[in-house]
Amino acid sequence: MSECNVLLVYPRFNAGSFWNYGATCEMVGAKYPAPPLGLITVAAMLPENWNVRLIDRNTGALTNDDLTWADMVMTGGMLPQQADCLAVIRRSQEKNVPVVVGGPDATSSPEVYEAADFLVLGEAEGILTTFVDAWKEGVRNGRFSAEKFKADVSSSPVPRFDLLRFDDYVQIGVQYSRGCPFTCEFCDIIELYGRVPRTKTNDQMLAELDRLYELGYRGHVDFVDDNLIGNKKAVKGFLPELAKWQKERSYPFEMSTEASLNLADDEALLKMMQQAGYFSVFIGIESPDPDVLVATRKKQNTRRDIAKSVHKIYDAGIFVLAGFIVGFDEESDKVADEISALIEEAAIPVAMTGLLYALPNTQLTRRLAKEGRLHADFATDDPDTEHGDQCTAGLNFTTVRPRAQILEDFKQVIDRVYGPEAYFGRVQKVASMLNMSGANGSIFGAGFFHDIKLFGRLILAMTFKETTYRGPFWKTLIKTAFTNFRAIKPVMMMLALYVHLGPFSRFVVAQIDKQIADIEKGNWEQPALVAAE
Repeated sequence: MSECNVLLVYPRFNAGSFWNYGATCEMVGAKYPAPPLGLITVAAMLPENWNVRLIDRNTGALTNDDLTWADMVMTGGMLPQQADCLAVIRRSQEKNVPVVVGGPDATSSPEVYEAADFLVLGEAEGILTTFVDAWKEGVRNGRFSAEKFKADVSSSPVPRFDLLRFDDYVQIGVQYSRGCPFTCEFCDIIELYGRVPRTKTNDQMLAELDRLYELGYRGHVDFVDDNLIGNKKAVKGFLPELAKWQKERSYPFEMSTEASLNLADDEALLKMMQQAGYFSVFIGIESPDPDVLVATRKKQNTRRDIAKSVHKIYDAGIFVLAGFIVGFDEESDKVADEISALIEEAAIPVAMTGLLYALPNTQLTRRLAKEGRLHADFATDDPDTEHGDQCTAGLNFTTVRPRAQILEDFKQVIDRVYGPEAYFGRVQKVASMLNMSGANGSIFGAGFFHDIKLFGRLILAMTFKETTYRGPFWKTLIKTAFTNFRAIKPVMMMLALYVHLGPFSRFVVAQIDKQIADIEKGNWEQPALVAAE
């Protein structure tokens, strides 16, 4: 079979997720935050004479006509997509279309996806060719597993960005590196991609940005690396070339990424990121308690003033989104006060606070299993759409502190940090601290008219649709305009996020209240546990 019609299907994320940003997407005219970078990268690895069609179930429908056209369905994703991925498998097989499943959740929990015709596990660069050869030879089921941490990312092709409708998304993702040098107990990244970060070449990365630019994309580009600075030597060799590329094209992209907090220790690296056009970075802070950080092996966040470290990043004109976790064994009953106080002191508007979740295939999961504390269904996603992610469906293990007390502490954090006054107050603090003297302070780049359109929509939404926030919105905007005008763009972005975060925080509080009430009424039962080793 020389040709093949391949239908790439990206499963729907659970609706009740912190990261959906549904209301914000609607406000700016998009359908979802980001497209399926993994699937469009796989698409670029398939034989040139194969026909490829992409369906993102977060932005569009999978139709019977699509399945009739397809010789093969390729799908897969993360844990919050599990329920829909299984539904895609069932529907495809009902139409007698073979299904190939890959991605991080299938790699971590292959037993969940046994119904699929094929499992292609691990990094695609290390195994996809073997699968394609088998398919060409007539093989119609099987399992293919890549050797761990050996994929050569410098061989990864330019993703098929042409398969996307850019207007459907708030941002477009690219990836520079895989892996992280740290050993956080709860993290599955080092299990999936290893502790030695592998990077693409500079030319390879710039070719991806060239392709986006050629296709007419302008705006937000997210470097989806789990730790952009995991290989500092490599990224310091890349950022000056990226800055030059941006300057030559009048800064068509503003960039975000994820990094570890030790980014704050390297002023030269921060300056390079600022000159290249990075405007935000997500950092996993997790806890202000040193005992918790040491126990969970996040030592890179110890022996430092966390708030001052965040402020150093603000001084490079880059605002911080941060992750916090409630539910660690070592945390005290003061955890709500400690996390809330740090979020305020550091002035972190978007503080993604979740409940500890034992992900499949992590050091944490293995320890909890050994101790006889891991819920037997720990690797199974709850298909109930009210439970979207670790904000409402965490603690999949027997906790040390009383479960209801942990839930109450978690609820207090959400209540405190996402009240309108608290959130807008932190945005105003950030606006006063951002040093916008670098490239990321330009408001007249190639994406200027795109930005003006988005700003207009935000102003209309916050003034006439979300009238609850009209006062603090305009107060923040006017104050920024008079005190640090160049910070208008990042401030607008943070304000836009509250269109989602405000209602989402109330949703989370309501869900946690129900869970606490069930425990207090005796309606919650301890799930079956994995047998202790």
